[in-house]
Amino acid sequence: MLSQVIFWVCAVGAVTSGIAVFRVDSMARATFALLASFVFAAGTVFLVDLNYLGVLVVLMMIMEMVIMVVFMIMYMMNPAGLMPMTMVHNQKASVGISAAVFVALTSVALLVDWPDGKQPRPADPTASLGEALMGSKMLVMIIVGLVLFATIVATVVLATHRGRYDRYGDRLDRRTPNDPIEGGVGR
Repeated sequence: MLSQVIFWVCAVGAVTSGIAVFRVDSMARATFALLASFVFAAGTVFLVDLNYLGVLVVLMMIMEMVIMVVFMIMYMMNPAGLMPMTMVHNQKASVGISAAVFVALTSVALLVDWPDGKQPRPADPTASLGEALMGSKMLVMIIVGLVLFATIVATVVLATHRGRYDRYGDRLDRRTPNDPIEGGVGR
């Protein structure tokens, strides 16, 4: 009974926060609504005893969404994406496509001949799921993850045209900062 209550709370929370992604009026709020939706979805993963996968989803989504908000603060013209803006484009087509996909997925869920579930559960469902999803490609995915992280770091480094010590010199011995753009901090 408790697991059913938790499931429905997570399901309603995921759908509600997923709808909020398109109803709020700023990118930052939409990002945090999307984060909440993924955390609720991870709650259902915990219910089927895939704890590692659930923790992975939660940690990955938290880091991804926080990085997104940090980049919004750094690069968006409005402060942190908090200025009102519309989050939906081409509303008529998107509603039609969403309705068609909903009908298709619902009909598949209702009409498919589901297995009876009499097969024994594996000893370690997380390892079995990982093997089924990735197979022999796990090392490749780990390397791809490191390459993506290095790309993010390189992008931030290359986006700044000067280093952290340019203002006061390499030994920080300048009395006044040498800012190439007037009106910076310290002026």
